[in-house]
Amino acid sequence: MAGPAFRAAAVRVRVPATSANLGPGFDALGLALGLYDDVVVRVADSGLHIDIAGEGSETLPRDEQHLLVRSLRTAFDLLGGQPRGLEIVCANRIPHGRGLGSSSAAICAGIVAARAVTIGADAKLDDTALLELATEIEGHPDNVAACLLGGFTLSWMEAGAARAIRMDPVGSIVPVVFVPGKPVLTETARGLLPRTVPHVDAATNAGRAALLVEAMTRRPELLLPATEDRLHQEYRAPAMPESAALVERLRSDGIPAVISGAGPTVMALADAETADKVEALAGADWAANRLRLDQQGASVLPLAASGDI
Repeated sequence: MAGPAFRAAAVRVRVPATSANLGPGFDALGLALGLYDDVVVRVADSGLHIDIAGEGSETLPRDEQHLLVRSLRTAFDLLGGQPRGLEIVCANRIPHGRGLGSSSAAICAGIVAARAVTIGADAKLDDTALLELATEIEGHPDNVAACLLGGFTLSWMEAGAARAIRMDPVGSIVPVVFVPGKPVLTETARGLLPRTVPHVDAATNAGRAALLVEAMTRRPELLLPATEDRLHQEYRAPAMPESAALVERLRSDGIPAVISGAGPTVMALADAETADKVEALAGADWAANRLRLDQQGASVLPLAASGDI
């Protein structure tokens, strides 16, 4: 049986950073942020060649162990076969190990690029299948859903398959992220979570997560109470005490602030009037970045001019 046919031209994929949980929406809610990795993939005659610039350029593998390559390979297998060779160029801007979805970005970039470079792939790997494949690789859908779909997402597992819906966040929301110098492994953060939690805490989080959907999409004035969490942030605090202290300080000043994903980045949900003030609050130990909301998710873009990816 003949394998798939591949495009001769390179494809360029852009994927956004993401913030999962947003306080109470543990493993369910996600937000796409205007900070991007760009990847250019071209099918070559043979071999594997990877160039990496930016985040991870000194530490990421340049072989089959790279998460982007593993994701490409998984998608190609699903599409019917592997290309003879691959040339990959990565321009990484999403910090690694900081709770901003860098691994989900690599996974989504890989599977979207594989679909884009394979002729007729949309029929075998539609958007629903993309989410299912990304979740299978990542292990949970919250970050990959936001990365693929953009906007504000709610994801869940149903009969073993990932599902997600995309909502439009209020345009006045301005995310401000505070990125510390040192990472925290997701495995470390997850390892601190208890096997059981008090019923009252679970009930509180259920109510706050429901309120957060209303706050993010219609009534941002409710973001402070809507981002209250009792399921994970307090338990993870010993692994990131500075992050926990910053969240507490911001919230005591009336600013909706949460641990981004598994941390240690802190994200505040400000608005145009308060963003500058919020950005100045963290101090010298943090890289403060005022971001926009990403509405597109993973996108296949025209190839940039030379040197502009």
